[in-house]
Amino acid sequence: MLASSYRRALMRAGVSVGALLVAAGAAQAQEAGQETGATVEELIVTAQKKEEAIQDVPIAISAFSAKALEAQKIEGGTDLVKSVPNVTFSKTNFSGYNFQIRGVGTKALAVSTDPAVAISFNNSALIRNRLFEQEYFDVERVEVLRGPQGTLYGRNATGGVVNMITARPKLGAFGAQVEAEIGNFDSRRVKAMVNVPIGETLAVRVAGALTSRSGYGFNATTGSDIDGRELWSGRLSLAWRPTDRFNAEFVWEHFDEDDNRARTSKQLCHRDAGPARVGVIDISNSPMERGMLSQGCKPGSLYEDGAYGTPNGASIPFVTAAQTMSVLGYDAGFNPIFAMKPIDPYGGRMQSRDLRRIESHFDPKYRAKADIYQLNLDVELTPSLQLFSQTLYNQDEYFASQDYNRFTSDPIFNDSNLATPGSRLAITPGGIYTDPQLGASNTIMGLDIVKAKSTQLSQEFRLQSSFDGPFNFSAGVNYLEYETEEDYYVFFNAITLVAESFFNAAINGGTSSACAAGATTGCVYIDPNPVDRINGRGHNYYRSQNPYKLSSRAAFGEVYWDVADNLKITAGLRYTMDRKRFTLMPTQLLMAPNIGGGYINEGFRTTGRISQEWKEMTGRVGFDWKPIVPFTDETMVYAFLSRGYKGGGANPPGIDADPNWLYFPAQPATYRPEFVNAFEVGTKNVLLGGSLVLNGAAFYYDYSDYQISKIVDRTAVNENFDAKVWGAELEAIWAPTRDLRFNASLGFLKTRLADGAQSIDMMDRLQGNTDYLVVKPWSQLTSNCVVPKAIVEKLMASPMYAGQNGFPLQFLCGGGLLGDLRPGGSWASLYGVSFDPATQSPNGGAGFMADLSGNELPNSPHWTASLGAQYTWHIGDSWEATLRGDYYRQGESYARIYNTEFDRLKAWDNLNLALTVAKPDSGLQLQLYVKNVFDESPITDAFLNSDDSALTTNVFTLDPRLVGLSVRKTF
Repeated sequence: MLASSYRRALMRAGVSVGALLVAAGAAQAQEAGQETGATVEELIVTAQKKEEAIQDVPIAISAFSAKALEAQKIEGGTDLVKSVPNVTFSKTNFSGYNFQIRGVGTKALAVSTDPAVAISFNNSALIRNRLFEQEYFDVERVEVLRGPQGTLYGRNATGGVVNMITARPKLGAFGAQVEAEIGNFDSRRVKAMVNVPIGETLAVRVAGALTSRSGYGFNATTGSDIDGRELWSGRLSLAWRPTDRFNAEFVWEHFDEDDNRARTSKQLCHRDAGPARVGVIDISNSPMERGMLSQGCKPGSLYEDGAYGTPNGASIPFVTAAQTMSVLGYDAGFNPIFAMKPIDPYGGRMQSRDLRRIESHFDPKYRAKADIYQLNLDVELTPSLQLFSQTLYNQDEYFASQDYNRFTSDPIFNDSNLATPGSRLAITPGGIYTDPQLGASNTIMGLDIVKAKSTQLSQEFRLQSSFDGPFNFSAGVNYLEYETEEDYYVFFNAITLVAESFFNAAINGGTSSACAAGATTGCVYIDPNPVDRINGRGHNYYRSQNPYKLSSRAAFGEVYWDVADNLKITAGLRYTMDRKRFTLMPTQLLMAPNIGGGYINEGFRTTGRISQEWKEMTGRVGFDWKPIVPFTDETMVYAFLSRGYKGGGANPPGIDADPNWLYFPAQPATYRPEFVNAFEVGTKNVLLGGSLVLNGAAFYYDYSDYQISKIVDRTAVNENFDAKVWGAELEAIWAPTRDLRFNASLGFLKTRLADGAQSIDMMDRLQGNTDYLVVKPWSQLTSNCVVPKAIVEKLMASPMYAGQNGFPLQFLCGGGLLGDLRPGGSWASLYGVSFDPATQSPNGGAGFMADLSGNELPNSPHWTASLGAQYTWHIGDSWEATLRGDYYRQGESYARIYNTEFDRLKAWDNLNLALTVAKPDSGLQLQLYVKNVFDESPITDAFLNSDDSALTTNVFTLDPRLVGLSVRKTF
């Protein structure tokens, strides 16, 4: 109640501030009459890789000068969403992000996936970048181009381009600036720049920024603040202009982060207790049987109280294995003592509803380093021909780890000391198990790690004309070489326990130490090293290795024909040749020879390479026309047809298992490239003597093979979908007086998947079919399967089933180490039940297809809107104070293509306020600001985890309310 009243009070205050600004502006405009002398500053951009006034560029573009970035508190790439129409942004699951323009972004997660929105550094595209993690400093401007840019920017710009232009060294002028800031969460920032001319032809510019703050979140288990930042960036720029016809610039930028930033926020779950009955059989009092017929988590809104539950831990395959097969020893009555107690490890408990509060054994860790080296050359060959060269080399590496679940279990391990003397395996004394990677605990612990190293080398040569006649051109060639290897690990102490107590000891009749690296006998190699020194060859943890190489070549050109003084036709083509090579190294969790389908007991096999090549033509054709109309000072109308392309790729491989032992439906090895045919019309206008800029655009996309990922068999499987996208945008800047300024944007968007689109929803494999059940697999398998209810009932009714507490259910999905219920399998005759998911269940046991016809694309709200206003008061002869407010709202959207209630992302809004006091003549400025005034924590996106970890959902949110005070001095 208090929070609601507080928000209403703040909203009234914000409305009052807006009303005050509007009233002040109207009064001054009326007093000054028609001749206010106020104009909107004209921004020069390089959207077409040449310097042009933004109003002369026939592209839907939003651009922000250094002054605008500061005024609107756009402090990094994540803040652009609040100022650009039809743009959404969120972090994604594996240390990545999705910057989406007009419904087109990067919803594919394979390492071979290209971003659909090209991220450029001084006009050079970066495949791996930190531009959305680091904070802007010493930036000249940021440009956001909306719509396919298939000619000049090329192969992966189907959605658009974000281009950051750094401040350039200035010849003949010394300059310096330093800024210091403090804020809540113990925030401390420092930014500095110095520009030093050396003679008349050389200049050096050095800039840097440092941020340190405590965490936005809290880990109740460790008692630590988490999600803090410790990062710094530095940039060295050199400019050399020995003659008027030659210019050279070199830039080196370094980024470094070492902190406890969290990759994701909370993990949500509507607990799935499992069915109480199977036909006539009552299992309401059997948590283990119900767990084996449970997904772990079930569909439901992420905004309901029930979403803050924990999964049914009895549905997790490695938990089931520890509860039904991993024998520590025997009691006095020769009854087995299993490694885990026969209970739900999470006890059905609920979590805090605070998205920033977690319960984890491990605090997050985040390390990232990046170096960008860029050399730009500009040669004037003749007065009307310029040759440009851009060379870029980028090195990037990062490491991130966090608790896999972000909630804790009850004490779950049985005490091996309870076994009678002589029992084989005393590895849980006192109910505590010591995992070689994760340490000692009496509860389930899980940790995941993602790390990668990459390099990129790119070169572009471009020839550009500036003839006096009606024809001009821009033509060039470029190439790009990119190489990376990304690893993803998941560690669970319960998995190591199963490897030690069942696969090694129980199967081989020995102890866990009997399994050595390279052994040919049936045993799972357990890496003995702590997590920070693993050898990477253990089969007691999950490892996905992704070595990938890309080579891209292109030739491109645009021709500009001035048909008349006010009419220009533009036509451009780009020929791109992409070559991708992906090395297949399947996963090996709990795999070993002779015990359930493995081929090797330690390390990883290379099972082949996928080589792909595409040769594609893209481009655009259209016109821009500048008619003279009586109600504007300047008007441009443009219309373009364009085609964009983004390469396909290879899906990461699944498990490396012998299909004679284990069955799983085959998944496609590759996914297709994307193509978009787009039509756009727009207008750009200057009115009221230059005091009002009003731009608008409407667009229609015919999209083919949009790439979207889902997790299947512990890996990302990318599917392709056709879609239609259409919408409109409006942007305005109005300066009614020299002291009052408004800016606004409005975006409308509709997206629609093609008729006949379908896909299997991992969260709802049954699609309402009550004659089937979802069944959990054996621990070496990974995905749930769909089984006829009659088959499950028949198995439970078998005389051999009595007292087995659900044990054989886990072999319905396709075999396992101890038995196989497929026809002819070892246990089919024993139980009087045979079942083959490949032939007796829909889609090989994977489930029923969901009809996606007409569904919306993910992260595509119908409406986005922003409004900014600022007013400046002049105090005396030398001081001025500026009050500014910025409001943003994003409509509802969906996190996935299935468009269920589980996928729904609610609308959210954001308000920023700032008061700036400055003395321009002395270069002194003080600023007090509040970002996210209402302290909102919206869910900006969600990611569904795999079946074998209970279908939990990782969610992402915004930064909390931030208050800061900065002081800046310019010399």
